[in-house]
Amino acid sequence: MKKIQLLSLLLLVCVSASAQFAQKPLPYAYNALEPFIDAQTMEIHYSKHHAAYVKNLNAAIVGTDAEKMNITEIFANISKLSPAIRNNAGGHFNHEFFWSILTPEKNTKPSADLEKAIRESFGSLDALKDKLNVAGTSRFGSGWAWLYVGQDGKLAICTTANQDNPLMDIAENKGMPILAIDVWEHAYYLKYQNKRADYLTAIWNVINWNEVSNYYKSAMTKNSKK
Repeated sequence: MKKIQLLSLLLLVCVSASAQFAQKPLPYAYNALEPFIDAQTMEIHYSKHHAAYVKNLNAAIVGTDAEKMNITEIFANISKLSPAIRNNAGGHFNHEFFWSILTPEKNTKPSADLEKAIRESFGSLDALKDKLNVAGTSRFGSGWAWLYVGQDGKLAICTTANQDNPLMDIAENKGMPILAIDVWEHAYYLKYQNKRADYLTAIWNVINWNEVSNYYKSAMTKNSKK
């Protein structure tokens, strides 16, 4: 009996040692973003979809070069890694990023620097929202809509298929993401059914501009050091 318990403990230690990635707790309750994102969608999205990406990523990296890489290094080498690592690393990072730029706090606003950059690139904050909504609506099938700082230091909008993102070495549009919108159907279907445009309109009510501004500042700092 003691041998069985010891074996079980050793197996648990081995599994824990290879589990490099883990979900952060949501920074708000499942129902905190209602009525714009419903509690059931948030719970399923976080505890099922995102959790599955983390579990599958940890399984996919075992015995590969990615086992010793952080997420940024994985994305920088994604073209050399398996589709399972690409899909699940993207799924984990994209969701973690998405949770961070949502908030139940009302009336957050872009920082002065970000607001200036938005005006320079898009004309106004409303124009940015319109362009990002059009991009998200136009993305065929599953994917993401992004606001990112390009390699030229300018704000830009793009979409990616599946769980790809602008940090990957295979990305058509490369840069540092500062805002992401999940346009997979599981992100909105329970409440909005096939009305992706309605979901995209509603989500602006829960965007955390404080965090988006922090990402913008970080991206610009990294760009200035290149």
